[in-house]
Amino acid sequence: MWEIIKAVIIGIVEGITEWMPISSTGHIILVSEFIDLDKSQDFKDMFDVVIQLGAIMAVVVIFWSKLWPFGKKNNNVPLSDKGFGSYVKKDIFIMWFKVLVACIPSIIVGLTLNDWIKANLYNEWVIAAALIVFGIAFIVVENWNKGRTPKINTIGELTYRAALIIGCFQLIAALFPGTSRSGATIIGALLIGVSRTVAAEFTFYLAVPVMFGASLLEVMDFGTDFTKSEIAVLAAGMITAFLVSLFVIKFLMDYIKKHDFKVFGWYRIALGILVLIYFTAKLLAK
Repeated sequence: MWEIIKAVIIGIVEGITEWMPISSTGHIILVSEFIDLDKSQDFKDMFDVVIQLGAIMAVVVIFWSKLWPFGKKNNNVPLSDKGFGSYVKKDIFIMWFKVLVACIPSIIVGLTLNDWIKANLYNEWVIAAALIVFGIAFIVVENWNKGRTPKINTIGELTYRAALIIGCFQLIAALFPGTSRSGATIIGALLIGVSRTVAAEFTFYLAVPVMFGASLLEVMDFGTDFTKSEIAVLAAGMITAFLVSLFVIKFLMDYIKKHDFKVFGWYRIALGILVLIYFTAKLLAK
């Protein structure tokens, strides 16, 4: 039962930080310093990634009508007027093609450098640096962006070129834990003239294939020989992340309609400094 409680706490942290541009990886690693699952290291590594599937399912539920490309209801751009094509939502298929284009950089790097990145960059010092650097970046970009009129105000207006640029910013998060996948993609989107609302929404869509792919790789590495205890812990974390994400996504979409992202920048800087202080003190205490 205590392990399930731990999983629920970690799931709450995941559900909040996966969508806020403050780095879920950084927070999960910090939480693990104080709440450590009594499982093998391989399971814990897999758990930290796979519970993100719960958060991703919240995106699927909330944005289902904008993600599912079939059906006659609300089909404003059918592939054809009659037959099967009348059930195909052409605009949603095009959106998914743009998402796939944005995923290309991360797919290439993930398949080739995933193990190296984990071995060399998944540590508290890189995370602290990424928190601070991208916190500063948020403040600088928002100050630069103040008063500018967005060029792209709907998902449909996103070009393939814009999607690829956003995907390249997502790659930064894949390389440097603590950057925040959502944070990196939002900054990239703002720099090329995408509105905050569209930047956040496209970031949510982009997370679906990225997180499914990352989870699949982790499960393949771990294997499918789960104990009953491991299944219970994993399920608790995923379900909690899903439920919390439902509220967080709706909150964030409402928040950014009236506010910018600078508060997250200041939070990242403060957290990054605390991480440096904590782990420096821990190192000196040895």
